[in-house]
Amino acid sequence: MKTDITTALVNEHKLILRMINLLERNSGLVANGSYHNWQFFLDGVDFIRNYADRFHHAKEEDVLFEALIKNGMPRENSPIAAMLMEHDQGRAYVKAMESAAKEAVAGNMDNLAALSENALAYVELLRDHISKEDGILYPLAERVIPDTLRAEIVAGYVAAETRTAADFSSHYEAVVQRYENEV
Repeated sequence: MKTDITTALVNEHKLILRMINLLERNSGLVANGSYHNWQFFLDGVDFIRNYADRFHHAKEEDVLFEALIKNGMPRENSPIAAMLMEHDQGRAYVKAMESAAKEAVAGNMDNLAALSENALAYVELLRDHISKEDGILYPLAERVIPDTLRAEIVAGYVAAETRTAADFSSHYEAVVQRYENEV
């Protein structure tokens, strides 16, 4: 039986999608003037940068994608290139969302439309991105990555996780849960 190399990533996507749902919900409420908890957006940026990007994307970019390249998938003009481009595009939306959220926290409400627009653009991008990874790229990786690379991939994931605090994942789970309970 082959060592599984994608279930952990799919499970991380579940928490990321929960945050995406919150961004969508709260951005809609901002747009109609009924949501004013700007700290949520800063916490969302923190979640995206640390959990989704530094923790999850690091496993993809530094471990799984590199194993696919080592196994013969080209770095350019490939699914990997498309995923990396989308990671960068997401980072740009997050930077703009953070800027607008910081202005709102400081009392400047002039960029609330930019806050909602960038959050919703990120939501749309990430939902599509995760769908492609879960439905196409990860199943492909499970089919083509040979047994000889699988232990190295799992070890890479473990190494990425050891660079975080012991309560890292539970902290971000609690952040998402707190905002899911917010009504």
